Amino acid sequence: MQKNLIPLSPGGLFHVYGRTNGREKLFREEANYHYFLKLYQKYIHPWAITYSYCLMPNHYHFLIHIKDEEELILYFNHKHPSGLLSKQFSHLFNSYAKAYNKRFLRSGSLFERPFKRKRVEDEVYLKRLVHYIHFNPVQAGLSQTPESYKYSSYRAICSRNKSSHIDR
Repeated sequence: MQKNLIPLSPGGLFHVYGRTNGREKLFREEANYHYFLKLYQKYIHPWAITYSYCLMPNHYHFLIHIKDEEELILYFNHKHPSGLLSKQFSHLFNSYAKAYNKRFLRSGSLFERPFKRKRVEDEVYLKRLVHYIHFNPVQAGLSQTPESYKYSSYRAICSRNKSSHIDR
């Protein structure tokens, strides 16, 4: 782990983001987006509450709240779960890269390492971040409005559907 990389700590609110090496496409087909989110549900959802996300063609953003230490101890069955949190993201990225490499007949690392994270400590930054995450596709010219972009949490947040994995 790099010196200035803050650890994902229990109870913390974080902006987690990253991109591919060489700005290569991370998602070449619609199925890639769905598979990445499926892996996210498997590796991240059990120990983090997701408030917003956006999957862009060559990068991703998540706003997550790490569950409290007591919940993490139960989930990981480990007295000191903090070090295991980054490993869960590693499992997500490695699983996705392995399937992606196989599907597109490529080899090597897909993601820049390490993935980035910023601790969210004030409400002003939190509000700006949620806006930034959802308006990213609009700024990039991928959609006219945040609600028209299929690979973000914007519609789930605005929906009355309770089956969403997004916490409002």
